[in-house]
Parts: sequence; structure tokens; C-alpha cells
Amino acid sequence: MATSEVGDFPLSFSPDGQLLVFVELNPNTQRDIWVLRLSDRKLQPFLRTRFNETVPRFSPDGHWLAYMSDESGHYEIYIQPFPGPGGKYQISSEGGAEPVWNPNGRELFYRSGYKMMAVDVMTQPSFSTGKPRVLFEGLYLPSGVTPSYDVSPDGQRFLMLKAAQQGQPAAVQINVVLNWFEELKQKVPVGKK
Repeated sequence: MATSEVGDFPLSFSPDGQLLVFVELNPNTQRDIWVLRLSDRKLQPFLRTRFNETVPRFSPDGHWLAYMSDESGHYEIYIQPFPGPGGKYQISSEGGAEPVWNPNGRELFYRSGYKMMAVDVMTQPSFSTGKPRVLFEGLYLPSGVTPSYDVSPDGQRFLMLKAAQQGQPAAVQINVVLNWFEELKQKVPVGKK
């Protein structure tokens, strides 16, 4: 990764697994988007401006990069061709954060305040988008650097972090089981009665 004095945050792998986009916190240029080619560890800036560019996400086909930037004075969502050439397209207009692609590549989700938004994205024969629409609203926890939600492989369900209400327990225990199938085979041997 880069040699930032402040910090680097890896955020999205290209679909072929060859590239990693990450955000570098830089005292001079704020948050910038960089690309790391994993085969030779070569670094290349993607966006390095005086504004904050953050939360980059590769499109499922790897030809586009969605991100948020505060160049308008507040955070909005943008999409740019990757690796270029071509200009950027502003997707949101009333605030936008935490872009996540629908796995089908034809829709982009993002947050706008308490609203979960969706916009149709067409990249062929030329780039165009539909009108952003509200999918649902809720008091879900925002994130600083990475999306605080994800989308199911069919693009129909969301996993969100929701704030605990007063009087409710502050946290729910989540257990992550590694090598789940191996553990299952040990506990329930196949073919034995």
C-alpha cells in the first residue's frame, strides 16, 4: 500500500481480483482514491484533488468506479469510467453516501440521509442513468469510510446496521464461524447412522 502518514483504507477489489482501490488520507489533499495492482504492487492515483473522494466501489464488470466526493460542498455520488478516459457523472443531487452496486451492474444503491436510494445505470451503448428513487427509509448507522450495509447477490435484500434505541441492549452478539462445513462434517458425519 501507499506510504501515507495518516492512513490507508482498502475498499474494493476489481472483479478479476487483480486490482484494489483504496482511500489514502493525506494532510495536503484530504481523502484520495488510489489503485494498487496486486501482481507487481504498482500504485497509481485515480483521484487526487483538494476535495475528499472516498468509498470507491468497482462495478461488477470492472469498467466503472462509483465513489462519493464533497467537491460540490457536500457529499454526492459520482461514477467514472475505469481506468478512463472519460469524465465523471454526478448521480445524486440531494446528498449521497456509501455507494454499492447491485450485483447485476445495472443499478447503484446509495444513502441520502435516512433514505436508501437506487438509480438505474446503463453503460451501453452510452452512459445514462435513471432518476434516483427512494427504496426505503430508516435510522441506520452511517459509516465514515466504508459502506455500513451490503446487498444480497440477487440485489433484492439489504443487510444494514441499525442504531439501538434507548432502553434496548446496545449490541447483539454475532458469531463468525470459519470452516463451517468442516465443523459440520465433524459433528454430523456423512453416511453414518
